[in-house]
Amino acid sequence: MVNDVSIMAIATSMMILIAKVAGPMLLLSVVVGITVSLIQTVTSIQEQTLTFIPKITSILVAILIFGPYMLHQILKFTTEIFGNLMMFVE
Repeated sequence: MVNDVSIMAIATSMMILIAKVAGPMLLLSVVVGITVSLIQTVTSIQEQTLTFIPKITSILVAILIFGPYMLHQILKFTTEIFGNLMMFVE
């Protein structure tokens, strides 16, 4: 039987999963963006597109490094949801 508490628990665990999966890429992108902006400020280079390539490269590297972790987290959540599927169907 599904009630409001179980729906909120699933939604909460889904939001935590999103933070776990997107966190490494976002954090690395922010660090690279701040670093490139700091370098631009110090060298007085005001090119707006300069941060694009390092950010994209850092995100690709983060996907390569953290990809197995992210896939494991998503698979664990999906297995848990499908394992409890009969609880959701009346």
